[in-house]
Amino acid sequence: MDWPISEVARMSGVTARTLRHYDETGLLPPARIGANGHRYYEEHQLLLLQQILVLRALSVGLPEIGRILAAQVDEVDALRGHHQRLLAERDRLDALAATVSRTIAELEQSRKDGNPMTINRPENLFEGVQPSQYAENMSGFPELAEAVGRRAATMSQADADAAHRERTAQMIRLAELMAAGHPADADPVQAEIDAQYRALTRLRAVSAEEYRAIGRSCVDDDAWRAAYEAIAPGLAAYQRDAIEAYATTRLI
Repeated sequence: MDWPISEVARMSGVTARTLRHYDETGLLPPARIGANGHRYYEEHQLLLLQQILVLRALSVGLPEIGRILAAQVDEVDALRGHHQRLLAERDRLDALAATVSRTIAELEQSRKDGNPMTINRPENLFEGVQPSQYAENMSGFPELAEAVGRRAATMSQADADAAHRERTAQMIRLAELMAAGHPADADPVQAEIDAQYRALTRLRAVSAEEYRAIGRSCVDDDAWRAAYEAIAPGLAAYQRDAIEAYATTRLI
């Protein structure tokens, strides 16, 4: 039995355009192409599509997914491996959810008391957030991701730890500015965004449009949004809006 691309799209929630892209890149060729030119998929292709979607949900990039699918031999063994990764991701998300819940409680208490939010234990904000995800989720910006990868390859563990501490500090400072009521285009906020932009441009030139796209990814990319929202609800959109204001006023 086989299914046309339209039915596979309906069943999986993946658009027909994406399925055609998977075919064109060799990731998921259909079982056959009919006389009408339409793609048809059999059970084997549906199982592969399931694996692709599971790995995408785990933030694995398409090139790496292609390598994983090419290297695997047994479907059951492959699914066991994916299952273990899902369980690990579930545990990470549970920790992340607890972090967000704790931050919400602290924010609500600070508002109830009429005091500005104070972050006494910043390390607690990042339980469940994996620092390596920041680089992995640059996949939408391949040239910048390559530059980040080259820089990471030359860093000692101490340098990597220091970079993560600075990244953490940046996000915390932005959260505190947001909690204090500063609009996204306020000078203190823009100073933080300027520091982030200059850090990127030390790796390679970043245009205004590319920086805007990075800002939008803070909201549109699930992993990025989760990292920001783990600190304070609304921080992802606040970062996006601050980058938009910066790109509009300083990167003309």
